[in-house]
Amino acid sequence: MTPRTQRTIPILAYNDLRAIHDFLVDAFGFEPGGVETDGSGTPVHAEVNATDGSVIWLHRHAPDHGMTAPGRDSPVNAGIVVVVDDVDAHCTRARERGTTIDYGPTDQDYGLREYGARDPEGGRWYVGSWI
Repeated sequence: MTPRTQRTIPILAYNDLRAIHDFLVDAFGFEPGGVETDGSGTPVHAEVNATDGSVIWLHRHAPDHGMTAPGRDSPVNAGIVVVVDDVDAHCTRARERGTTIDYGPTDQDYGLREYGARDPEGGRWYVGSWI
């Protein structure tokens, strides 16, 4: 599933892997990478593919592995930045699909025109285009 040329793979923990996988495909336009289940049909791993071909792994909420899902009202210690060709169109797509937008496309001093969003479990996403 994961391309062998990718040297860094982000892993994000979620409570509902199937739902977050489908959200990322629908709202952010990622390519589906599949959802793997255990013997009882419970999702344990999923993947989505960004537009540049890089893979993001989605891990089940598993405190025993040190992986906990983000919460809506709690701070999150990580976020993902995704660079796209047209940030304004991407934000419009995400908003039309019900994504929580923290701030709309804004030119940043570090060279991205970027917007901030949250997925259904409260994970932080930053999507931008190089200025």
